[in-house]
Amino acid sequence: MSIENPKHQKMLADLLAVCRKNLPKVNEGMLTKAFEFALEAHKHDLRASGEPYFSHPYEVAMIVAEEFPLDDITVVSTLLHDVVEDTDFDLNLMTKEFGNEVTEIVDGVTKISGIFKGQDITKAENYRKMLLSMVKDVRVILVKFADRLHNMRTLEFVTPDKQKRISQETLEIYAPFANRFGLARVKWELEDLSFKYLNRELYEDLVKKVKSSRKERETYIKRFSDPVKKKLDEYKLEYEMGGRPKHFYSIYRKMMKRGKPFQEIYDLFAVRIILETENANDCYTTLGIVNQMYLPVPDRFKDYISIPKNNNYQSIHTTVIGPEGRLVEVQIRTKKMHEIAERGLAAHWRYKEDKSTSDKDLDNWLNWIRDIFEGAGKDETRREILEDFKLNLYQDEIYIFTPKGELRRLPIDSTPVDFAFDIHSNIGYQCIGAKINGKIVPLDTTLNSGDQIEIITSKNHHPNKNWLKFVKTQKAKSAIRKWLNKEEEKIVKQGKEIWDKKLKKLKLSFTTSDVSRIARKYKYDNNSLFYQAIAQGNVNLDNILIDARSKTGEEHEKILEFEKFADIARKDAGGILVDGKSSGIMYSYAKCCNPIPGDPVIGYITIGEGVKIHRKTCSNLLNLSKIDADKLVSVQWPGTDGTLFVAGLVMRGEDNPGILNDIAHTIVSYKNTNIKSININTNDSTFDGSVTVYVNNLEHLTTLVDRLKKLKGLYKVERFEGG
Repeated sequence: MSIENPKHQKMLADLLAVCRKNLPKVNEGMLTKAFEFALEAHKHDLRASGEPYFSHPYEVAMIVAEEFPLDDITVVSTLLHDVVEDTDFDLNLMTKEFGNEVTEIVDGVTKISGIFKGQDITKAENYRKMLLSMVKDVRVILVKFADRLHNMRTLEFVTPDKQKRISQETLEIYAPFANRFGLARVKWELEDLSFKYLNRELYEDLVKKVKSSRKERETYIKRFSDPVKKKLDEYKLEYEMGGRPKHFYSIYRKMMKRGKPFQEIYDLFAVRIILETENANDCYTTLGIVNQMYLPVPDRFKDYISIPKNNNYQSIHTTVIGPEGRLVEVQIRTKKMHEIAERGLAAHWRYKEDKSTSDKDLDNWLNWIRDIFEGAGKDETRREILEDFKLNLYQDEIYIFTPKGELRRLPIDSTPVDFAFDIHSNIGYQCIGAKINGKIVPLDTTLNSGDQIEIITSKNHHPNKNWLKFVKTQKAKSAIRKWLNKEEEKIVKQGKEIWDKKLKKLKLSFTTSDVSRIARKYKYDNNSLFYQAIAQGNVNLDNILIDARSKTGEEHEKILEFEKFADIARKDAGGILVDGKSSGIMYSYAKCCNPIPGDPVIGYITIGEGVKIHRKTCSNLLNLSKIDADKLVSVQWPGTDGTLFVAGLVMRGEDNPGILNDIAHTIVSYKNTNIKSININTNDSTFDGSVTVYVNNLEHLTTLVDRLKKLKGLYKVERFEGG
């Protein structure tokens, strides 16, 4: 690939022409260099459509230059936005070639590419920091929107599964996110494209219906508009007036929400009046003219000029009764308001005179993200943060007033507690009651636009868990969780101190796993909850420790039981043979490996204790034989000539009816095996048991174990061993 290629020359010329038309200034040299760099970096890559990959960053750059014309740095960064992620070129080279500003935007776009899918982001804290990095430079977000928009426009070339996954993600995250930044045109296109791939049949049906009714609609809009235009001309107002486009996903949503067919939803006509003026008062004059000509519907009036939306959207919305009694929505705004409504952040940036200084409107645009992610606690999972983020994207707003008349915006269905935390965290923490329009109300009362609220506080009052059930704002949720976690940590610490003091007094010692075992026994999921219960006086420590001590005694008893069993088994076998003879040689059994009949054994001559009998696999014996192999002597069990010997099995399982019968039948049915003894102890729904049996050899015993393991409800079956 080369810039000498006529096709690439034309592409570059078209991009430069769009930049010259829309950008305040253009560094053509840097744009050309970025074009060539991206072309070279992606020269071996292809898209799913089979086109050269470079077509993607190029088309995204064209979207940025046309839809979000901020500056040439943004366009350069867009051309390069996939270079670091998809090629061998790194950020250091990019800094060297294009400077820090471009590199930071490219790095930001690269990082957020996997953000909503959670790729390589395992810790919520890292996830939070990454999302916060998005708000440092708004250009990162705009490049990402353009990138997603082009991907959606070319989605036909990927598999149906991928189409649905990407469309769902776009509808849930990118479209409402674009709306929060005031990018109405981008939002509508993303929604319609997502709708097309998620419900193609219904989408195509709506397209057909809209197309067939277009002529009739245009005729009606003209009948409605002509008298209004005549009056506006008399007032010498300059304006554009026409039907407002309806978007397919918007129609579909209204049909679903209202449970009405297409004809009833689409019958609501919409007109937009855009005034060529900087004076907002002309919008109110126009509203007066429309209301003179057509009867307004009282509860369908909204003034977003006096009180703009959080995304800086400004417009007057009214609904009037037009000819033939049909309802017509009318939107009235200035040209500047319209551009900000369509292009949001990007248009705001264009109107801003000094791009290097911060500004209040831009900060307001970004503060809602900061509130979500700066307020998120370290213990909150990535899933919780993302759910809160999605919730904030979709929330409609209400307007609330403080006792002094200060306006506050909150999500719809907010409560006095949300309002309290919106004022200040300490007000939220100490909130004990509220007055709405002078009347005392419960804290979970739903607020309505226009309410004036006063919060009643008490220094002795604190948040409780129930608040999390009704609060709506992320700020309130995070602050409540943070306070509850802090209090929980304090209680856990107190409980552990009480526990440690009690153990010290009784001269007892327990490991962390011992505490975990005790906690589980008393139905606490973890040690922290157990310590909390101690601090809150919900457990009787004396009873627990007596029980724990007796369990320790039981463990000791188990060791004695094994020794008792070993004595029986060894006596039953007839002692041990040294060098094939039953002589009067003194011998004893090694405690390190506890050999019992059936085990391959060997003797080791000791001073003062005669011959120690070890299993041949004993690690201690292997170490001893390395030192002095001459002390090893041949020993055997008398039963090796085919006589039976006693073996023990321990088992654990579910305490089901008939389990004892199943165990006995399984043993006896194999080689007519004799059972010497069987013991079972039940505890709640489980049992522990031991069985002693007569077997021919280890193979006989191993087969028995395998057969028992197949019984339903048995968790553990193993040979009774003391080593």
